Amino acid sequence: MIRNFGALRHENFRTFFYGQSLALIGTWVQSTAMSWLVYRLSGSAFLLGLTGFAAQIPMLLVSPFAGVLADRFDRRTVLISMQVVLLVHGLILAVFAWLELLAAWHVVIAAFVMGSAMALETSARQSFVPVLIDDRADLPSALAFGAFMQNSGRMIGPTLAGFIIHIASEAGCFLASAVSKIAVLVSLLRIDAPRNPRSERVRSVAAELAEAYRYQRSIMPLRVLLKHIALISMVATPYAVMLPIYAAEVFGGGAATLGLLLGAAGMGGVCGGLALAWRNNVVGMVQLNQRASLACGLALLGFAYCREFWISMVLLFVVGVGIIVIVTSTTTVTQMIVDEDKRARVMAFFTMSFLGVTPIGALLAGILADAIGVEPVIAAGGFCSVLAALGLGRRMPEFREHLRPIYVRLGLIDPN
Repeated sequence: MIRNFGALRHENFRTFFYGQSLALIGTWVQSTAMSWLVYRLSGSAFLLGLTGFAAQIPMLLVSPFAGVLADRFDRRTVLISMQVVLLVHGLILAVFAWLELLAAWHVVIAAFVMGSAMALETSARQSFVPVLIDDRADLPSALAFGAFMQNSGRMIGPTLAGFIIHIASEAGCFLASAVSKIAVLVSLLRIDAPRNPRSERVRSVAAELAEAYRYQRSIMPLRVLLKHIALISMVATPYAVMLPIYAAEVFGGGAATLGLLLGAAGMGGVCGGLALAWRNNVVGMVQLNQRASLACGLALLGFAYCREFWISMVLLFVVGVGIIVIVTSTTTVTQMIVDEDKRARVMAFFTMSFLGVTPIGALLAGILADAIGVEPVIAAGGFCSVLAALGLGRRMPEFREHLRPIYVRLGLIDPN
């Protein structure tokens, strides 16, 4: 089994994987509880969208500087610092929620604080994973496991949050999130990983960002894939922010129903991540990306007007598979071909394109859902995803032309 999942052969990666998995489950527990609390207190689709916007807009605003920080300083130290911030953040929320002192606008502010810490943590984590792998051939497996880790949290966390809210209110979720951060702190302290190389030149943040921007623009696969994932993030991923409305108004349920809907998408992500980890090969990832974009769009079109709960869960499962394949294939191609001294900054641009654009889509989705209803908003996102997939498919010959010499140089394919 470990031979097939190559990344698990590396002790540093295994240690980080187990600790980070628990922490991400806690993060999803907290995120779900925050969304549910805002909707319970306000009943507003706009405030629900605003909460998603506040949690994720730091990915757009902070990520560029986070990438420079992660290239300049020890990435493990950055990770430890941010996990401590998230631990304290969860404890403060737990106390205020337990005392029933939180209003909806408090939660929106708390979401922004959490998102800022996560933006710094994400850039450091994405560029930290490759140094945990001694054999570059196992990097696709490691990145797929990273996707599996994220989506295990997305599957387990919301479902767990639904039950914790039922038993111990939202305060219990915030406390559980804080406790989960201890696991990743322990794993980070145990890891013996080399420090990232530091440039001898001392330059301004603007100069370093400009260099990384010109670099990613000069490589066609990076340029096109980042644009594609930005579009998918804008139109497709905001569906998750609207799920509390489906849970409460379409299916007449509560927090447990929301947990099941999010869990279905998360289970799709887990299965997609495991399949990619087993595959352990970067060749053909762009084609998988295009097919996943098409499947995701069609599933969203079906889900938008579906009124059968179990069929909706199946469609969300397909959406989960699609999104994780899109994200993981983009990440894998990027990490395999990027220069090490620019890795964190380029991955910061990836974070901006994926997670940074999502809050804009979430805010627009909330505004439009209040105006015209949630179903047309989700359907429009699915339709745009299908168009994006067709556009990406037309550029496959260009991808093959640009990626083949890179894969030959890396020894991933036979030059003949």
